[in-house]
Amino acid sequence: MLLTGRGLSSEEETKFKIDGKVIELDESNFDSAISSFDYILVDFYAPWCGHCKRLAPQLDEAAPILAKLKEPIVIAKVDADKYSRLASKQEIDAFPTLKIFMHGIPTEYYGPRKAELLVRYLKKFVAPDVSILNSDAEVSDFVENAGTFFPLFIGFGLDESVMSNLALKYKKKAWFAVAKDFSEDTMVLYDFDKVPALVALQPSYNEHNIFYGPFDEEFLEEFIKQNFLPLSVPINQDTLNLLKDDKRKIVLAIVEDETEEKSQKLVTTLKAAASANRDLVFCYVGIKQFADFADTFEANKKSKLPKMVVWDGNENYLTVIGSESIDEEDQGSQISRFLEGYREGRTEQKKVAGPSIFGFVNSLIGIRSVYIIVFMVAMLMLLRTLGKDDEEPSRVGTSDQSEHARSTVSRAENDEYRSGEKED
Repeated sequence: MLLTGRGLSSEEETKFKIDGKVIELDESNFDSAISSFDYILVDFYAPWCGHCKRLAPQLDEAAPILAKLKEPIVIAKVDADKYSRLASKQEIDAFPTLKIFMHGIPTEYYGPRKAELLVRYLKKFVAPDVSILNSDAEVSDFVENAGTFFPLFIGFGLDESVMSNLALKYKKKAWFAVAKDFSEDTMVLYDFDKVPALVALQPSYNEHNIFYGPFDEEFLEEFIKQNFLPLSVPINQDTLNLLKDDKRKIVLAIVEDETEEKSQKLVTTLKAAASANRDLVFCYVGIKQFADFADTFEANKKSKLPKMVVWDGNENYLTVIGSESIDEEDQGSQISRFLEGYREGRTEQKKVAGPSIFGFVNSLIGIRSVYIIVFMVAMLMLLRTLGKDDEEPSRVGTSDQSEHARSTVSRAENDEYRSGEKED
């Protein structure tokens, strides 16, 4: 399959011939490539980066599949270590960084990085704003093909014009469809008993919610925004990325191990509270699963758990006086008292002991920082060598000093490998 950009010279046509391989870009052809394709995913990498090396074969596997889509998506890569000016212009400060350019407009990619999941995720960007479904089979196929990464909104008995503006606005966050023809079996399957109805599905969490109107855009948008996240959100790297865009306060329950049966019972109780308090986001995290995150709220295995706080997603959180933690018995009533105390202002404000939401998402040492570290190490070594020359003019240096220099720089680089990790 041959895809070329529109209005390119014959030389550029040859350069951007798509044969299912990842295109290599540099400062000489980057802008031309971005303007040539409607959709292009660019991997900004460094040859020495371990995460980049693991990502590369996944992109190689996904490239030919994405190139064959009706609306093709091209995959390209840039050696950001070598072409540092280009990396700086694109605000690349950690490796690897993926950006998808849609009609020339960049958006940082936070989705999955395994080839199969990456393909499913990127198909969302080239899908119709609103899919039209004309049978039970088409509804079923739509849900299956959408995968589990994004929430789905299906309007049964709704006209696409009702959803078109919001579908365009939130295209990057969810799948949208309207079902024109469907049976009672489908109504039973998705648990609605009249039309029109908007069904919100969270495939990853096996949750759904029904909206019967009013279908004015204001109310419709509020429902859609509230259902981008499940009722009770587990805290991990992926969900922190999603929470960045949600302006609601976060009710956070900190448990010892979120997989334990008693923790799952608490999650069920949190879901019930979330249904009645849609102005808040309800989340939970296990110390065993994410100890560093829990520690920012002064919660560890020695704390009285579960601990409850209300977090602003940034640097501050609130504890509710008298409801700092909850017991295992009658947790529903205890959570109600916690929320009542929060709304009445019986709280104590504290600062997180570590990064904010943005800190956890972006707690990376950037490229420039590494250059500075390496430069400083080199200067210190130079000064040390000059000092030794003054003391012992007859000595030029030893192999031990050279080995020390190499190991010092190597350690600085290894720190970058770790601190530059993005979501795997």
